[in-house]
Amino acid sequence: MATRTITIDGEEWTVTPTGRVTQYSRDEFGILFSRGTGSSRDRRVMRYSPMGSRSPETSLNQLSELQLRSYFGTSQPARTAPDTGYTR
Repeated sequence: MATRTITIDGEEWTVTPTGRVTQYSRDEFGILFSRGTGSSRDRRVMRYSPMGSRSPETSLNQLSELQLRSYFGTSQPARTAPDTGYTR
């Protein structure tokens, strides 16, 4: 699985595809931003439409750091996202 790392406000976040498939199949992908472990873990989810590859892993690798920062800014907490089963 593709994994990227991004630093936002001095915190390091790991970025991976969520793996959730919707009715839009290859037209929309979810990405998961996560940091920490255990009970202090923080996760955020964002869905986006790929502009290039229709593979979640390749599409994630094609995103620029600026795009990832922008997506992080509009991401939602994991507890509000079906991609994570509404869990923290």
